[in-house]
Amino acid sequence: MAEARVNRAIKDVRLIGNLANRGAYAYDDEDVKKIFRVLQKELDAAKARFSGDAGGKDNEFKLG
Repeated sequence: MAEARVNRAIKDVRLIGNLANRGAYAYDDEDVKKIFRVLQKELDAAKARFSGDAGGKDNEFKLG
């Protein structure tokens, strides 16, 4: 199960990277900071769970 979930996460992160195409998407530096801040927060929370620290779930991400 871990391989499938990690591979899906890798695919999704690559899709997020596609958002860097300014020809297709509009964003500013603050949007980029928000995206990577929330992604890092979720990675940190997932890593902490492997150490026995179960954190709560937050709402879905929204730029606006």
